[in-house]
Amino acid sequence: QVHLVESGGGTVQPGGSLRLSCVASGFSFSDSYMTWVRQAPGRGPEWLFSISGDGTSITYGGPGKGRFTPSRDNAKNTLHLQMNHLIPDDTARYYCARGYGIEAFRTSARGQGTQVTVSA
Repeated sequence: QVHLVESGGGTVQPGGSLRLSCVASGFSFSDSYMTWVRQAPGRGPEWLFSISGDGTSITYGGPGKGRFTPSRDNAKNTLHLQMNHLIPDDTARYYCARGYGIEAFRTSARGQGTQVTVSA
């Protein structure tokens, strides 16, 4: 059974940084693409990144490019998202999902998400 648990969210001032984590279990993590998606209230989900199983291939969805960096630690079954230079528009709930692209969020198991709030 796929199980994903996100953590690391919080409230931060504009220009600040956060590092999100997603601990995975129930499937072969190192063989799986993983995806970060965010969703703000009243808005549809936004695809941030998908990263290959070995971490060598990263596909950018758009938002956060140049400020956000995904990574993974396959020894710990953990996915990370380093977020720098945060802006108020980054306020959203952030989710990890198994698979590639926005479809991973829509069709695959995902965690409960972690809330990021950027506010002065």
